[in-house]
Amino acid sequence: MAASSDRIPPPIPAADEPEAGLSDMADGDSDEGEDIFSNPVAISRGVSQPGRVSEDPPDLFSEEEASSTTAKSNGVHSDDDNDLFAEAHVELSTDKSGSSARKELSTSSGSHPSSSFTQSPVAMQPTSLEQLEEEEAEDSFDVDVAVTNPEKVGDGMNAYMAYKVSTRTSLPMFRSKTFSVRRRFSDFLGLYEKMSVKQTLHGCIIPLPPEKSVVGMTKMKVGMDDPSSVEFVERRRAALERYLQRVVSHPLLIQDPDVREFLEREELPRAVNTQALSGAGFLKMINKASDAVNKMTIKMNESDTWFEDKFQEVENEEQQLRKLHAVVDSLVNHRKELCGNTAVFAKSMAMLGNSEDNTALSRALSQLAEVEDKMEQLHQEQAASDFFIFAEVLADYIRLLGAVRGCFDQRMRAWQRWQEAQSTLQKKREAEAKLLWANKPDKLQQAKEEITEWEARVTQYERDFDRVGMTVRKEVLRFEKEKAKDFKSQIIKYLDSMLQSQQRLIKFWEAFLPEAKAIA
Repeated sequence: MAASSDRIPPPIPAADEPEAGLSDMADGDSDEGEDIFSNPVAISRGVSQPGRVSEDPPDLFSEEEASSTTAKSNGVHSDDDNDLFAEAHVELSTDKSGSSARKELSTSSGSHPSSSFTQSPVAMQPTSLEQLEEEEAEDSFDVDVAVTNPEKVGDGMNAYMAYKVSTRTSLPMFRSKTFSVRRRFSDFLGLYEKMSVKQTLHGCIIPLPPEKSVVGMTKMKVGMDDPSSVEFVERRRAALERYLQRVVSHPLLIQDPDVREFLEREELPRAVNTQALSGAGFLKMINKASDAVNKMTIKMNESDTWFEDKFQEVENEEQQLRKLHAVVDSLVNHRKELCGNTAVFAKSMAMLGNSEDNTALSRALSQLAEVEDKMEQLHQEQAASDFFIFAEVLADYIRLLGAVRGCFDQRMRAWQRWQEAQSTLQKKREAEAKLLWANKPDKLQQAKEEITEWEARVTQYERDFDRVGMTVRKEVLRFEKEKAKDFKSQIIKYLDSMLQSQQRLIKFWEAFLPEAKAIA
């Protein structure tokens, strides 16, 4: 087996002690050649185990791909009587031990294109909010986006709302420091579609735009003078502004060319996959159902409890937010009902004052009617505050938690892709072994090439799984930090609004008290 014994092993960092198996290969004193597949790959693993530093041997697969040697080690061409199918065994577990798992690329391997990740994912990912804050301090993005001036374009059922998107920034990636464009709602949905296709595959949390509302849009198209249409447009404008602000504050999304094009380009191609109840939407429903089936049929034996615990926390928090959002909606409706009843009460009190013969009592009743009119306006403002400050933020985070669950699902899909590649590699090795036993050399070379191809795929999918897991951990930590900041800001704003309302209410009653005492 000269071809195997002449192979040059991957370079070993000077600080590390060479392992025995690799030394034997380098000395060339083995007639059999070292079988690089004798230690089966552990199919799945927990991506992060804080505090653990990888001391793994260099990735032999990367050396195989960089080498120009035509003889590839496939683990089944030994001259002795070893079991040819032994190496096809795989173990479906996320546990990874040092003796049975291929590791990350060697830090000393030089020019191979896939060797860009030279550190273990465990060493690269942030393990606390403090580390995340240090990383984000280095990547601060000065971008301020506002969505204003909703304007109805067109007439009838072909009408749509266009919004002014104004941007102020000092980043050199943009053509100027201040600029503005007009965008319709479907443009915002198109931006989300583009980002989700690219960034979700890497485990990023993509902020979700507000949902479509067929009823709201129909009312808007029929007439803008209706109060419910005005409220719908303002609600959507505020939601679109929050959506863009979350996008531009994300360190990865702000560098996306589609985001810069959305903010800068005067005219955008019409988004075609955003129609409500469209064929594309139906296809998405099928894909979601398919993913649900995959999650039921292929179970991931999670070894890193961090992911399992966080996913459970996300699901529980989403349930609690939905309950709170329902209660806040009820509170908003109650305030609106109170507002209407107060108006009726004020009108009745004014009519009673006009019919009263006692001058002092008539004046007091008229003053009370004026106070109730002011309270009606106060209740209306408070209902709007409850809705825009509190209810809408809760709705945003319910959608965002859905995006967080999507990141965990993406990690699951990366794991499934790895498992499928491992299974295929196992079948390829078994097929090659059968060809050896059947003495079919004409098909053996093709079998070896297929094995080499799938070895590379397994290695790449393993790295993809590590990378997605690292990104998910970082994104979740960042999400938790941003959520705490948002809720703190909104709660303070809500309490300030409540305090101002109560202070105004006290002034109303204090001004009315002398009139009540003056009744003879």
